[in-house]
Order: sequence, then C-alpha cells, then structure tokens
Amino acid sequence: MISLLRGMVRRGAPGELTIDVHGVGYGVAVPLDVWEQTEDGKEQELTIVTFVREDRLELFGFSDAATKALFQAALALPGIGPRLALELCSVPRHLLRTAIDQQETHLLTTIKGVGKKTAEKLLLDLKSLFERRPEIFHTATGAPSTPHDQDALDALTALGYDTATALHALRELPAEFTTAQERVTAVLRSL
Repeated sequence: MISLLRGMVRRGAPGELTIDVHGVGYGVAVPLDVWEQTEDGKEQELTIVTFVREDRLELFGFSDAATKALFQAALALPGIGPRLALELCSVPRHLLRTAIDQQETHLLTTIKGVGKKTAEKLLLDLKSLFERRPEIFHTATGAPSTPHDQDALDALTALGYDTATALHALRELPAEFTTAQERVTAVLRSL
C-alpha cells in the first residue's frame, strides 16, 4: 500500500499530477486546490490513498490530513466512489459547512456527478460526518469567499459549470472585478 510519495512533480490535466520518485512516475489524482498550488519541476510530498478494485489501482494525493480524512470518510459513504469523493474534496470546506448548516442541497448539486436525490442523501451523510468528526471540515488554507464570490459561483453553476471549475476560474480573476456580474462576465470570457 502506497501511503506517501515525495518527488519531482509534473502537472497534467487539472487534478492530475505525475510524481517522479527516483525515475518512476506515479500518476496521482489530486483535489483542484492541490493541483493549483503545485509547480512543475518542484519537489513535493503528498500523503496518498491507494484505491484498489478488481479492475483498477488508483492513487489519490493530498497535502493535508483534513482533506485526506474527508476523502476517506466520503469513500465510506454508500454510493460514493473515489472520483466523486475527490470532487467533494475540491469544494472549499467553508462552502460544505454552509451547505450543512443551512441544509442547502443546491451547492451539492453543482458538484460534478451529484443530482438532486444524491445531494439530499449526501447532505444528511455530511451532517452526520460533521457531528462525528468536525475537524475534517476545518482547513488552514483558503479564506472564505466574499458574497460576490458566492453569487458568481451560483451564476456559473446555473450556467452548467461544475463547482471546481467555477471556483478555479473565480480564483484566477484579478481583483479589479468587484461585482458578481463583472466576475461572471470575466470568467465566461476566459473559459
């Protein structure tokens, strides 16, 4: 079982890294925020969850223990596979907490692969998980979004973009765009 990799990193498509450990390249799927913080050619260390099924072996990498714990807890939920668990880890923790606190399934339906019924069930499971293990919903990285970010995020997801893609595009915008309308327009021009 692979539990840690340290080596030279090469970025692939969003959410995919190759870690070269002494000449052996390991393909690792990571949450979008980890992918964004990674620089090509730099050495990086990731904790790994090895996912094994009859027909596949996949590696999932995380830069902090809370995200890894959220991934593993999500995998333990019925109906959640590794790709959906990874999508869930790409959503900022404060947005997940908002969805749990306000019983808002709309945010969860913006996650790629989550429909209305799945979102309702996932919300109950996440609330139960939060009550048992609140520490995995806290993270040291990333400040909460401004109200404009939430409005812009809602608009982009209503237009069909998944949450991870919309959040990534919003984070890349310069500070000169201050209103939600300006931010949405700028994102639509960039995608």
